[in-house]
Amino acid sequence: MVFNWEFLAPCYNFRMRRSWIFLIAVFLLLTGCSGFSPEPTITRPAATPTDPAPGVTATSIPARTATPVPVLSPTPLPSSTPTALPAAPAASPTEPDITRPDSISVSFHPDHALYSGDQVSLEVIAFGDQDLEGQEIQLELPDGTLVEGSKFGRYGIGGRLQATLTWVWDTTGLPSGDYVLTLSMPADGVSWSETVSLLPQGDLGFPEPDARWETIESDCCVVNYITGTAAGRDIEELLASAERQARRVEDLFAVDLQEQLQLTLLPRVMGHGGFAGSEVSISYLDRNYAGGQVDFVLGHEFIHKLDGQLGGEGRPSIFIEGLAVYLNGGHFKPEPLVARAAALLPPADGCLEIDAAAEVASSAGQAVPCALDWYIPLQQLSEDFYLSQHEIGYLQAGALVQYMVERWGLEAFQAFYRDIEPESGAPDPGNGDQNGPALAIDRALREHFEVTFSELEAQFLDYLESEPLDASWVNDVRLTVEFYDSVRRYQQLLDPSAYFLTAWLVDGGQMRERGIVADFLRHPSSPGNIALETMLVTAGEALQAGDFQESEAVLEAASRVMDALTGGSGKPFSAHPLALDYYRVVETLLAAGYQPQKIRIGIRALKSSLAR
Repeated sequence: MVFNWEFLAPCYNFRMRRSWIFLIAVFLLLTGCSGFSPEPTITRPAATPTDPAPGVTATSIPARTATPVPVLSPTPLPSSTPTALPAAPAASPTEPDITRPDSISVSFHPDHALYSGDQVSLEVIAFGDQDLEGQEIQLELPDGTLVEGSKFGRYGIGGRLQATLTWVWDTTGLPSGDYVLTLSMPADGVSWSETVSLLPQGDLGFPEPDARWETIESDCCVVNYITGTAAGRDIEELLASAERQARRVEDLFAVDLQEQLQLTLLPRVMGHGGFAGSEVSISYLDRNYAGGQVDFVLGHEFIHKLDGQLGGEGRPSIFIEGLAVYLNGGHFKPEPLVARAAALLPPADGCLEIDAAAEVASSAGQAVPCALDWYIPLQQLSEDFYLSQHEIGYLQAGALVQYMVERWGLEAFQAFYRDIEPESGAPDPGNGDQNGPALAIDRALREHFEVTFSELEAQFLDYLESEPLDASWVNDVRLTVEFYDSVRRYQQLLDPSAYFLTAWLVDGGQMRERGIVADFLRHPSSPGNIALETMLVTAGEALQAGDFQESEAVLEAASRVMDALTGGSGKPFSAHPLALDYYRVVETLLAAGYQPQKIRIGIRALKSSLAR
């Protein structure tokens, strides 16, 4: 069997690209990958609380590229017996000298490993039924300096209870080695220590030693990026894309931006790839395992910025996100919102169950595919939007806005939307408190359209039921939900700082002022992380291309790995032959000095792998 491995090597200025094609005759899939090293042991990050919520083509860039990986020695090629996956570097916090409370977890940043010279941050996370909000936590640094004033509060979209100590320990000039930090909660008389290892600064991987923040401007935007990254390589194309999207969004709202937008390009995945706060943050990297088209993500986040500029203090999340999805023509990709939302309804009598390989005609006289029965009642969705299933919530919200605009017009919808205010004495909309958004929406609907929220929902359901159900869109919705659930599960297990409800998104302006790049450049990069990320990349691209069989097969393999990991297996990739193939390709490329970005096992090899 012949495998086609393509390696991409950017030149120093990241503007020219050269590629080599290696045709390597191997018998990877026919012999169970016996020429590759065994699967090493994978170690999950320290447990932290989570919110309810044919052939192989490998595209790589050399290890001296955008996302740093740990220094790896070439691995010999031993027997085929799977063993384990290597743990993360020893620079992460070790067991504390004094045991911390069982209800407390501590995360250190930058992720993955700490090096001499880092500006270190801590998240002290509380879980369980603890009444700690507003309680102070103190930190004693290794030199005896006492850091006071940090208090427990609600963090991120998910409102996780934690004390956030940002850039509190400057390790500049410190030699590598172990250091002890002591944390205490004076009100409870609780104190414990954390032993942290600093690696030598000279061990930092490319591009971090020379990486710095740069800024480029256009009429619409001030774009911030880190040199040596994929964004730095493609910055001119990205700036042009941002300009196009900004002008498109201005046209959608028929108003001009009041000021240049601050756009930060992140060299790692955060959440689903985009956030809009004081500035718009977009993930841009070659191994973007969260999928999404950069133009689409930019458009969505720019809509949020201009929408906020136009006002409306009580706008609930269901309509904030629904309007962005509707105006953008989809969520992560162009999509027919109503045809896809119809797939969420309860299945009709006599419908035909389908899978990724099925094509079911929906014309008169032929079997109708079964819908998914995933519809979320609108009151529930409005009250807990961000804690509802993400893709279903956004799809329903976008289709609901489309229905309302088709019925009453965009101008009338905007007047209603910006007039939503909390009921007197009721919780504020959008914060997840019971009845706040639903009551506010009901009042505004009565005033503007003379319908109640319940009546609107009944009419919306009739609208969806009138849409002919298409098997391809049912499959697309089903696998989209499965894909993004897998992305979030991976993040919670092995890349927790990227999880959208509690993502580590520190102030970009301060980062640039302080010259800090590590918080965004560094992230978990063990062979196991890379293998799962390349699997998610493959599954996402297959889904975008409408290849449901390939997407489902790769997602199943990734799910088996995560099941095994959750179950405590030290050899999680051995849980599925396709996953093990991905891992072994990753390990071989890393040992050869390359960092894999995309790996694709074609359909013939895939079937051979699954048949073993």
